[in-house]
Amino acid sequence: MYLLLADLILVTHALFVAFVVLGLAAVVIGKFLRWNWIRNMWFRSAHLLAIGIVIVESWLGWVCPLTEWENRVRVAADSGAYSGSFVQYWLHRLLFFDFEPWVFAVTYTIFGMLVAIAWLLVPPERRRNK
Repeated sequence: MYLLLADLILVTHALFVAFVVLGLAAVVIGKFLRWNWIRNMWFRSAHLLAIGIVIVESWLGWVCPLTEWENRVRVAADSGAYSGSFVQYWLHRLLFFDFEPWVFAVTYTIFGMLVAIAWLLVPPERRRNK
């Protein structure tokens, strides 16, 4: 049961990363394709908050809570190594890299700046009651 929970946390982590990365791509592409949904205030605020949390965590040297939780569950399952399923193996390889912490902090900050620029160039709109 612990391994299933750990895998679910890993998938959730992958979805969070996809939301942050693909969210910016959607805003940029949506600007040119005139997708109205990319200006949704809830979507844009959640997207900005998500990358903001990542930036703060990286600059303060905090480990992502999802990573911490997954590691604790894997330890509880007595499976320290990733020797699990195909999906688990590739999600882990896509999400986790072995760089110095400052590289992540700078990368996340630059990405966050791109999100902020997108906010300014493609501003969200509040929905008006008709």
